[in-house]
Amino acid sequence: MDSFELNKIIGAVLAACLIVLVTSFTADALFSPQMPAKPGFAIAVKAEAEGGAKETAAAPSEPIEKLLQTASVEKGAAAAKKCQACHTFAKGEKNGVGPNLYGVVGDKKGEGRGFNFSAAMKGKGGTWTFDDLNKFIASPKGFVPGTAMGFAGIQKDSERADVIAYLATLADKPVPLPTAAK
Repeated sequence: MDSFELNKIIGAVLAACLIVLVTSFTADALFSPQMPAKPGFAIAVKAEAEGGAKETAAAPSEPIEKLLQTASVEKGAAAAKKCQACHTFAKGEKNGVGPNLYGVVGDKKGEGRGFNFSAAMKGKGGTWTFDDLNKFIASPKGFVPGTAMGFAGIQKDSERADVIAYLATLADKPVPLPTAAK
């Protein structure tokens, strides 16, 4: 092989490298990624209310007294199965991630039950009325801002009433369901 043939081979290799380099620069210029000014993803968050509370309790559409008139304890027991991931319901059962709910209707909020309640729940005070349970089950973080309960709530009024009717039966002396005000 003479030097002329060797020069042609080296020239072809250099020309191929030059073409690859020019193609790479052109592709980078045409398809350059848009880098965000701030790394990460934007997460949509509800705007803060005027009073400063991050969330407000969802206002149930109908009074709980009216909803309880047509509530079904059997449907409530079935609907409460989603609560069993964190709560227990039978008398004397150990607490789960959340407290045992036997006898919760009429009981004090954030006290007893052998459970370490969040500071927000302890600070709520009072007893669990049907109306309070309705608001809490609709939006736990809305009714007790700062609660450790991560459940989003039950939005359907009739399903919430069924669960509350079921909870009312879980007691040594069940609390009678309220009657609807006329």
